Amino acid sequence: MLRQLTGSVKRFYSKLSGHQAALMARGLPKKKHIIGVQDIIVIASGKGGVGKSTVAANFACSMARLGKRVGLLDGDIFGPTVPLLMNVHNEPAVNDRNFMIPPQNYNVKCLSMGMLTPPESSVIWRGPLVMSAIQRLLQGVEWGVILVTTPHAAAVQVTVKGARMYEKLNVPIFGLVENMKYAICKNCNQPMQFFKDNLMKSLPRKLISLPLDSHIAECCESGVPVVIKYPDSEYSSLFTELALQISEILDKKNYDKQRSDF
Repeated sequence: MLRQLTGSVKRFYSKLSGHQAALMARGLPKKKHIIGVQDIIVIASGKGGVGKSTVAANFACSMARLGKRVGLLDGDIFGPTVPLLMNVHNEPAVNDRNFMIPPQNYNVKCLSMGMLTPPESSVIWRGPLVMSAIQRLLQGVEWGVILVTTPHAAAVQVTVKGARMYEKLNVPIFGLVENMKYAICKNCNQPMQFFKDNLMKSLPRKLISLPLDSHIAECCESGVPVVIKYPDSEYSSLFTELALQISEILDKKNYDKQRSDF
């Protein structure tokens, strides 16, 4: 399947004229440094409904619990959910340099289009406006990706495409969060598997597998992430494991970079 996908991409690019290729290249945002930000991690998939926002909120809080200075940017222009998940609904203040000051909760600074528009209103923008908004919110020099998917075929196939896109852009992929893989039986405390493992072989290495936890809906609707409200749960311990893995990778990368600068 991957070979077929790669071949299709190559055929698509081969059909572009020189003028078309120039237009596409010109439309890409230029990479710029974000003042005060050392590392940028993107929680992505390519497929809706796999739990990216929930994973992002709990991961951000887990990193903050490790003592990291963390900001959470909601890149969803049309359906932002970070204000609900993190219980931050205030409109950001603006300083004297015309920079937005993100509201903070659970030691995580948050910014979302949902803070700039009324909850009941919708954003109706064309492509250039969406690109401009994301470019203003996220202008990173170097960033890495954590992919999120549920283990069923429809989600996996789309996530594979997302992984190949990041590889073509030379964006490093830390690995995969396998979401809603199983549930824990309350009677015997044993995992109940919902999916087969063979679907995941075409994706990058697995970082953690998350259960379908009974507290997720409750916590999402109340604006208190599971790792904050139930810090001793298995769900929270898995996010601590994820945060430790990513922290180790970033610390090594930054240490190697400092050594190379001397």
